[in-house]
Amino acid sequence: MFSAIRQATRARTMPLTAARTSPSNIMGMPGCRTIVTKKYTEEHEVVAFDDETGLGAVSITDHAQESLGDVVFVELPAVGSKVLKGDQIGAVESVKAASDIYAPVSGVVTEVNEVLNSEPGLLNRSPEEKGWLCKIRLSAPEEMNELLTLESYKATWEA
Repeated sequence: MFSAIRQATRARTMPLTAARTSPSNIMGMPGCRTIVTKKYTEEHEVVAFDDETGLGAVSITDHAQESLGDVVFVELPAVGSKVLKGDQIGAVESVKAASDIYAPVSGVVTEVNEVLNSEPGLLNRSPEEKGWLCKIRLSAPEEMNELLTLESYKATWEA
């Protein structure tokens, strides 16, 4: 048994550091990284903006899903629709209430989370991650500057 371990140890002639490829080399673009910025609205929407793709993933906040209770239905916008900041883009219905969803930014809806049609409760389990509603290609990325930071957002409902 010990001789097998000794042979395996001898067989590894390449140092571990040389065997590993750094993440930047895997991507083929050394030093390149994507910045994702999360901003919030007073109406309890959140957008996670990827500066590399120009896409913002829109969802409701964790606070919103807690206030709504068990989500039973989600109305999503149509892919390809042009939206302006503040436009109604969908709705969420729960056992307690129904709530409209408003576009936190302007742009074109490029994708919707079809999983929510059959599994609306995903909004309760993972509202800001797997429970995203739609993705919008921002026509005016500077609108992100008008939205709230997490700290500012929390201050709107904790007061």
